[in-house]
Amino acid sequence: MTDTKGKKKLPPNGGYPMHDYDDLRALFCTYISVEEDRKLIHGAYEFAKKKHEGQFRKSGEAYIHHPIEVAYICAQLQTSPTTIAAALLHDVVEDTDTSIDDINELFGEEVAKIVDSLTKIQRMKLSKMTAEDFEAEDHRKIFLGMAKDVRVIIVKLADRLHNMRTMDSLPPERQIALSKETLDVFTPIAHRLGIYTVQSELEDLCLKYLEPEKYNEILRLVNQGFENRKHSLELFKKRIADIMLEHNINIRLESRVKSIYSIYRKMYQKGHSFDEIYDVLAIRIITETTINCYEILGIIHSTYKPIPGRFKDYIATPKPNMYQSLHTSVVGGDGQVYEIQIRTEEMDQVAESGVAAHWKYKEGGHYNAREEQKEIEEKLHWFRDFVSLSGKQDGTAAEYMASLTSDIFEANVYVFTPMGKVIDLPTGATTLDFAYKIHTKVGDSAVGAVVNGVGVPLNTVLKTGDVCEIRTSKSATGPNDSWLEIARTASARNHIRRALQRRDAEIVREEKIKAGRQSIMDAFAKQDIEEEEALKLLDSDALRNEFHFESLDDLFIMISMKNPTSSTVLDFLHIKKKPTIDMMKVKKPVLDESCPVIVPGGASNLAISLSHCCTPIPGDAIVGYITKGKGITVHRANCPNIAQTKRLIPVSWKENLGIKSYPVDIEIYANDRVNLLAEVLQKFGAKNIGVSDLKAHLIRETMNDVFSVSLAVPDAKVLNDLFGDLLGIKGVYSVKRITH
Repeated sequence: MTDTKGKKKLPPNGGYPMHDYDDLRALFCTYISVEEDRKLIHGAYEFAKKKHEGQFRKSGEAYIHHPIEVAYICAQLQTSPTTIAAALLHDVVEDTDTSIDDINELFGEEVAKIVDSLTKIQRMKLSKMTAEDFEAEDHRKIFLGMAKDVRVIIVKLADRLHNMRTMDSLPPERQIALSKETLDVFTPIAHRLGIYTVQSELEDLCLKYLEPEKYNEILRLVNQGFENRKHSLELFKKRIADIMLEHNINIRLESRVKSIYSIYRKMYQKGHSFDEIYDVLAIRIITETTINCYEILGIIHSTYKPIPGRFKDYIATPKPNMYQSLHTSVVGGDGQVYEIQIRTEEMDQVAESGVAAHWKYKEGGHYNAREEQKEIEEKLHWFRDFVSLSGKQDGTAAEYMASLTSDIFEANVYVFTPMGKVIDLPTGATTLDFAYKIHTKVGDSAVGAVVNGVGVPLNTVLKTGDVCEIRTSKSATGPNDSWLEIARTASARNHIRRALQRRDAEIVREEKIKAGRQSIMDAFAKQDIEEEEALKLLDSDALRNEFHFESLDDLFIMISMKNPTSSTVLDFLHIKKKPTIDMMKVKKPVLDESCPVIVPGGASNLAISLSHCCTPIPGDAIVGYITKGKGITVHRANCPNIAQTKRLIPVSWKENLGIKSYPVDIEIYANDRVNLLAEVLQKFGAKNIGVSDLKAHLIRETMNDVFSVSLAVPDAKVLNDLFGDLLGIKGVYSVKRITH
C-alpha cells in the first residue's frame, strides 16, 4: 500500500521499520554538515550504546534501538544537533550509572539541561493520594518538565511516539493506560505546537488500543473505497494542474488521506455517517507566494462551484499554532465534493511540523536556545501562558490540569486586538478574560471594553472574529469579588484571586498597625509622654535590635499581637519608674471579701482583684502584681504583661470557693465549612457554659475561620475539658486563651 505521494505507507496495524545508527546518520547529514556537530551526535550514540549494553526492551530487542528511533524522529523534524544528541542520551541517567554531571562534562551544558529535564519527568515519586490525584499530579509534573524548554517537548513527543509504535509487547492494561495518558497529555501539546505529523499518528495509535473495533471499522471503510476515490482525485488533480498551467502559476500538488482519529471524531463525536464526510481525501496545492494562494483560490472558485460555509482563510488569520492555509470545498465536474488546501512551501512545512519546522536547525546562523524559547513564547502567546501556568505551584494538580485544558488546549474562540493580533480564548470567555490575556496590569486597571466599535461592560462574552479593545483607567479600583463571577479563564481568576488576597492582607495589616499604634500611644500617655516624643523614643536602634523590626509599622503590628506588649516596650525604654515598695506605707483599702484569691504571709490587708488582661480562673497558676496605690492585681503566671516586672508576690486561690463563674476569652481556629458554628455552640451548651460575646471572621489568605468568644466558666478544669471537646470537632485545629 502506498500513500498518494507515492511513498511507501506502512500498515496502520504496525510494521514500522527498525532504523540503525547508519539510517540516523544518513538522515541528519542531509541538513547538518558541520563536522563538529556530527561528532557530537556520534559521540552521544557511542556513549548511549555502551551504557545501554545488555539492556533489552519488553519486545526483546536491544534497548539502544529505542533512543536511535527517538533521535530519528527528531531528525525527521530537522531539530538541532543538541536536540538529537539529547534524544540519544535521554534514558542513560535514568537507566544506567550515568550522572547529569557526566553528561555535562562530555556533551556540554545544553545537552545536559535537556537530559536532566527528561530524567526528572521520568522520576516521578508521588505521596499517597487518590487515583485521580495521582493521574493529575503525574500529568502536571510532565508539563512542568516540558515548559522550561521547547526542545524537551519535542524529544518527549518523539519518545512517546516510538513507545506507542511498539506497544504490542505490553499487557492490555498498560496499553490502555499509556493511550489515555497520550490523549490527555501529549496529543494536546503536539496540536498546540502544530506538529501535525506526530499528533495525527499518536491519535490513531491511541484509538487503535482504546477502541479497536471502531478503529478497524473506520480503517475498513477508508480502504474499501480508497482506489475509486484515489482515481477520481487523480483526475481532479490533473484538471487543476492544467488550469494553473494556463495561468502560468507554478504549483505542486499533493493528496492527503484524513486520519482515522479525525474520521472517528466526526462519526462518533459529531454524529456524521462515513458517507457524509467529504474530506476523507483532499488535495493540497502548494505554490510560491501568498499572492499566488489567493489567485489560485479565485481561479478555482470561478471554475468550480464552492460549497457555502466551507471556506476558511487561515492565512489572514493563522491558528494559534501558526498554521496557515486557505481551505475550500468545491463540487467537481463529476459531481463529487473535493476539499482543497492552498498554501506556500513554508506554510506547508509549518502545517506538518509546526514549531519544529519554524525553528528547525539552520546552519550558518548563531543558534541561541534562550532566544529561541523567548521567540516561541512571543509568537505562540498561548505558550507564554503555558509556561506561566506551569511555573506556579499553587492549587491542586487537578486544578492545574483543569486550567490547562480549559485555557489552552480547548481554547477555540479567536478574538482580535485593534492591531490585528489574535488572542485565543475558551468558549464563554469575557472581555475581562481578554484583558488579562493581554497583560495582568491591563486586567487590573480595566473599566470597560469596546467590541466591534461598541462600548460594552467587562462581562460581555466574546465570539470568534470580534475586535476587542480594553478601556483602562489609572484611578480604577481594580479587581473586586464580582470579577470572580465574570472571569471564565483559570488564569484570569487566579490573577483576580491573588489581587484580592493582597488587598485583604493590606487591610488586615493597616488594622493591626492602627491597633498597635493606639495601644503603645495609650501606654505612653499614661506616663504623660506626648505622641511626638513617643515616636522618637520608639525609633531607636536599641529597640530594633531587641525586638527585631525594620519599621515602626512593623513594631506596631507586633504590639497588636502582644509580642511584645506595650508595657514590655516601655519597660525596655525605662519609661516606668520602679520604686521600692514599702509594704507598711501602702494604703490599706477596704478588702473585697468576694475575691477568690488570698495573699499568704500577712499581706492580706491589701485590696486584691483579678486582672482583666489575662482573666485568671481557679485552677490557673497565678501571681500577684503590686500596683501603685491600687493594691494587688492577680495575673496568670505566664501573662506577658508582667513578664519583665519585679513587683510580684505569691498569691493562691481560696479553698471551697463554691459555685461561681469567671470570665475568660478564647479564640477558636478552624477550616471553614457548613454548620461549623452550630457544632461549636452545641459544645458550650453541653457543659452549661455561658457565652456573653461571640465574633467570627474569615482569614482570606488561608480561608480559615476564627471565632473570638467570651465565656463564663467555674474553673480551669472545666475550661480544659471544653478545649478537648472543641478540638474534637471536625475542622477545628487550634483553641487558645487570649491575653489582652
